[in-house]
Amino acid sequence: MEKSSDFTLYGRIQQKDKEALEQLYDRYEKILFSFLVKMTEDPDLAEEALQEVFIKIWRGKGEYNESKGKFTSWLFTMSRNVAIDLIRKRKKPTVPLEEVGELVNNESTVEEAAEWQEQKEQIETAVQELSGEQQKMIQLFYFKGYTHEKIASICDIPLGTVKSRIRLALKKLKKSLHGVQERGAIDD
Repeated sequence: MEKSSDFTLYGRIQQKDKEALEQLYDRYEKILFSFLVKMTEDPDLAEEALQEVFIKIWRGKGEYNESKGKFTSWLFTMSRNVAIDLIRKRKKPTVPLEEVGELVNNESTVEEAAEWQEQKEQIETAVQELSGEQQKMIQLFYFKGYTHEKIASICDIPLGTVKSRIRLALKKLKKSLHGVQERGAIDD
C-alpha cells in the first residue's frame, strides 16, 4: 500500500502538484538526510544532496518506473548518485566563513589567501543583497545548520514558508554570484 501511495504522490508531482512534493519530502526527508550524512560525512553536503534529489523529482529528471522496483529503492539510488556527483564536483573542503581567515593564515600562499578573501567578500556581499527575511533563513539554515522544521519553530512561520524563502534566497544568491563571476569583480 505504501508503494502505491508513494507512486500516487509521484504521479501528482509529475502534474506539478506542490502539495504532493511537500508530502513526499516530509515522508522521506529524515531518513534520506541520515543516509546522506553517513555517506558524505558532511551535513551541509547531505542537505545539498537532499535538496537536489527533490529538485530532480520536481523537474522530472530520472523517472521512476513502478515495474522496475520499489519506489524507496529508486529514491535511495537517486540520492546516492546525487551525493556522489556533488562529492566529485566539490573541489575545496567546506569551511565556515568565520574560519576561512584562520585557515588562510596558517596553511595558504599569499595568492590563495587573496582568493579566499575575495570569495568570502563576494558571498557576504551577495547575502547582504537579500531581503532581511531571506538573510535570516540563510544564516539559520546554512551558517547555523538548523533544519527547516527548527527554523519554522524559531521564526514561528509555516514550514512551507521557510522552504520557499530559502529556495528564493538561493536563487538570488546564485544569480548574484554568477554575475560577479562574469564581471570578474563586484560593482560598488
